Amino acid sequence: MARVTVASQMCRPFMGTVTEVEIDASNVRALIRELDRRYPGLGNQVEESMAVAIDGVICQDTYLEPINPDSEVCLIPKIAGG
Repeated sequence: MARVTVASQMCRPFMGTVTEVEIDASNVRALIRELDRRYPGLGNQVEESMAVAIDGVICQDTYLEPINPDSEVCLIPKIAGG
């Protein structure tokens, strides 16, 4: 199972003090679905305001990005720039 770390206070209303979970998901879309199943409302929060890093690489257009069983996934706040 992939280890998922949530590095944002924005997720605290959904997850409380939990900052790390293990999830069996083959891609980011499945990961978001499972997070939302476990923590209702979190999936929408991730989709709208979080970036996804898999094994240290921030991914663009992430929904179909594969996740290996031994991957480390980090959810971090999106940063707007100009």
